[in-house]
Amino acid sequence: MFYNILNTSKQSIHFKLNRLLKEQEEQTYLYDMVLEIREDHPTLSCRAMYYKIAPQMLGRDAFEDLCKYWGFASLRPINFCRTTNSYGVTRFDNLLIDNKITAINQAFVSDITYFELDRFYYITFILDAHSRYILGYSVSDRLTTEKTTLPALKMLLQNRQNNLPQGIIFHSDGGGQYYDKEFIKLTQKHGFRNSMCKEAYENGKAERINGTIKNNYLKHRIIETYGQLVKELDRSVSLYNNERPHKSLNYKTPLYIEKEALILSQQTRPIMKESLVLLLDFRSRYHFYSTGQYLAFYFCALLASAHEAFH
Repeated sequence: MFYNILNTSKQSIHFKLNRLLKEQEEQTYLYDMVLEIREDHPTLSCRAMYYKIAPQMLGRDAFEDLCKYWGFASLRPINFCRTTNSYGVTRFDNLLIDNKITAINQAFVSDITYFELDRFYYITFILDAHSRYILGYSVSDRLTTEKTTLPALKMLLQNRQNNLPQGIIFHSDGGGQYYDKEFIKLTQKHGFRNSMCKEAYENGKAERINGTIKNNYLKHRIIETYGQLVKELDRSVSLYNNERPHKSLNYKTPLYIEKEALILSQQTRPIMKESLVLLLDFRSRYHFYSTGQYLAFYFCALLASAHEAFH
């Protein structure tokens, strides 16, 4: 009867509500993206950004009005400061402020950046805050949760074989992709504690990985299509994870830190710790021309460990 009075249907009301929610969600995505674009292109007009971003739920005029409301219409934006809960969105406390990360699987950090070809494409990264290993990533032509954070999170879970301790901190900025109900549902299912920053510097590790992959890898490749971008991103992430030394990791690779943590977590005899770490270090520094060479060295290391145990 209520719907008859309004001369509409229940389905129509729910359709409009869902559209409004999608529009609000997209607006929160867009703010961070427009902010990042303007940092790279300080004089790019709102209309040019519209055609580059190609938002799904907003037309050109509505997008320009929104940019004006945010202060992006002028060449020198009025205010780039992010505000807490400005658009009625969900906010989580920053759980990394008082937590010192000392091992893998204590905290994951994530961010979304863009890469420009004929239009903007969006790259999502999730990395372990301790090892800096990229555990999940995605590249997409849309900013929706289904194409950004969800596939990256699912890749992370696959890489960790869905075998994770409870209480891991999942830290990000305040983008809508990180409080979308489907994303939150998946993080809660695996016992993650959601965490958000208010300022970019509070998510520094994730912010830096954006620049590292884009500026040190992708921009040096010939990339003209979406398919080439996907291929080169796979290659770049592999090179970063497996071969790139980090100053913050004492010039070891993320893979080395991951393997070291795995070996030490499985260590049953403390006396063997030094030899096992030495073995891993030797494996990462030198090239073995055959599996036999490596196994021979591995066997010698085990004999050395046994010798330590009896002396």
